[in-house]
Amino acid sequence: MLIDWFTVAAQALNFLILVWLLRRLLYKPILNAIDAREKGIAARLADAIAKKAEAQKEQDDFRSKNQAWDAQRSALLSKATDEAKTEKDRLVAEAHKQADSLRATQAAALKNDQERLSTRIISLTKDEVFGISRKALVDLATVSLEERMGEVFTRRLREMDPKSKAALAASIKAESDPAIVRSAFALPDNQKAAIQNALNETFSTDVRLRFVTAPETVCGIELSANGQKIAWSIADYLASLDQKVAVLLAAEPAAKSAVHAGAE
Repeated sequence: MLIDWFTVAAQALNFLILVWLLRRLLYKPILNAIDAREKGIAARLADAIAKKAEAQKEQDDFRSKNQAWDAQRSALLSKATDEAKTEKDRLVAEAHKQADSLRATQAAALKNDQERLSTRIISLTKDEVFGISRKALVDLATVSLEERMGEVFTRRLREMDPKSKAALAASIKAESDPAIVRSAFALPDNQKAAIQNALNETFSTDVRLRFVTAPETVCGIELSANGQKIAWSIADYLASLDQKVAVLLAAEPAAKSAVHAGAE
């Protein structure tokens, strides 16, 4: 069988042309499409990975911010609780302080009322006792009340205990000014002389004296020198009455409280 080389050559050429055409028109576009698709898939995959990483980052950020917010909220709540407790303690302490101040004010007002009442009672009592004592002493004695008080005062001078006598003698000696004799009335000359003689005899010296009228002595006589004094007056007896009145006044609120407590 003879080989037709022209036909073989033509077929080979046709095959080469076919391969070129297939490569040119079919295979290369397919490869390009495959490459493009692979690149697109790779790009979408990379984008998905990036978005996943971004989402994970946002999730981590959200979790971190949420934890920070929880910590901040707890800190603020704790601070608010502490401040509320501090303010409560301050208000309670202030309320106690105001209550104490009110009680102190009420106690001071009550004390002032008691003192005014006591002063009034004592003043009235002094006036009454002065009149009654003067009349009683005048009725019982053969001398006037003034003379009787002078006698009692001079007797007290002579009956002084050694310690009081020494203290008064030192005060009289240390005093550059005359010793002062106060009386609720103007002493007559004979009583002044009797007091002067009693002092001179008691302290064995010539005592310089200045006689002063002082009604607040409440019917009595007082000798003072350099802070030391000896006295006799109705005020000495009224002091005891003053203490008894003070006790009664102090006991009256307690008695009222007991009555109120029993009523409740």
